Amino acid sequence: MTQDPFDWTDDEARRRERAGLVRALRPRPAGQDLLDLASNDYLGLARNPAVTGAAADAARRWGAGATGSRLVTGSTDLHAELERELAEFCGFEAALVLSSGYAANLAALTALTARDGLLVSDAGNHASIVDGCRLSRAETVVVPHARPDAVAKTLDAHPGRRALVVSDAVFSVDGDAAPLAELAGVCRTGGAALLVDDAHGLGVLGDGGRGTLDAAGLAGAAGVVATLTLSKSLGSQGGAVLGPARVIDHLVNAARTFIFDTGLAPAAVGGALESLRLLRREPARAGRAREVARELHRRFTDAGLTAVRPDAAVVSVRAPSPEAAVRWAADCRTAGLAVGCFRPPSVPDGVSRIRLTARADLTAAQIDTAVRTVVAAAPPRP
Repeated sequence: MTQDPFDWTDDEARRRERAGLVRALRPRPAGQDLLDLASNDYLGLARNPAVTGAAADAARRWGAGATGSRLVTGSTDLHAELERELAEFCGFEAALVLSSGYAANLAALTALTARDGLLVSDAGNHASIVDGCRLSRAETVVVPHARPDAVAKTLDAHPGRRALVVSDAVFSVDGDAAPLAELAGVCRTGGAALLVDDAHGLGVLGDGGRGTLDAAGLAGAAGVVATLTLSKSLGSQGGAVLGPARVIDHLVNAARTFIFDTGLAPAAVGGALESLRLLRREPARAGRAREVARELHRRFTDAGLTAVRPDAAVVSVRAPSPEAAVRWAADCRTAGLAVGCFRPPSVPDGVSRIRLTARADLTAAQIDTAVRTVVAAAPPRP
């Protein structure tokens, strides 16, 4: 009998089950009773009527899909409008919209490096950055988390090479912000460019939510490029790269995840554009998200839990083991609260935790419910 060439997947499934690392899709209904502190909808805009209405209008006007790559038929006036407004809002010369934040990181990392170049990447960076470094074929040096001195040492050891330093602006696991001012100084001294993924900073940090680079005084600075996502604070989908116009022009001509990918669907573009305009009209949403994060951290800490002080809108609470983190998240869900669950190998430090999103639209009563539920379901401390 001929062996099925995919029999090896059964072995992999058994290995995952033994390790407690089985992942499963959990489709959510259109309406649910769960209090959602697991998503990345930081400003509560994903279901905002103005945003969903703009998405529907864009679909009716431009069609359900972009119909092709951006360089063929996939660019609309709406894409160009979003790019102009994103660049202006975030303080950069130009922007380029892609189909996801993941694709944006792959585009920047593969197009702004060379086989004989050097990439210096923070150990806590998102998987999309890790994959972009691998695909770039440049030499990649992973440095300890949030250590500008380690970056400086690495650049000093490779004088004269074309170098790119890459870091999350706000790290998705614990919600801590990168020391961007120090990193930028190191890059200037070492002659390197700086690429910052501001997925978790846009809409939360900076003046009126203009992002972490705005907060650090680096928006539009020479040698600095940013990536971001439209799927978190803006409640839509897609990603973008922001930087000098000549860099964006280079991406249009060299970034494979831009050139060969179908353009972002018009509905997502229209929704993101309306969210951006709504944030302009209601800049206090950014401060409210940070306020909710600080409140959650204070109350968890007061209750004796080990919570990481949030720099943005991510609140991380440590668990004693991977199994405890999984049970904790499951018990919260049973009680009506959705929270995230992070455990090895998804977390490089080996520390399991639950993670909550401090949404700007949470009421005082919802915050009370979330705190009570998390504390009641907390595993015993060793």
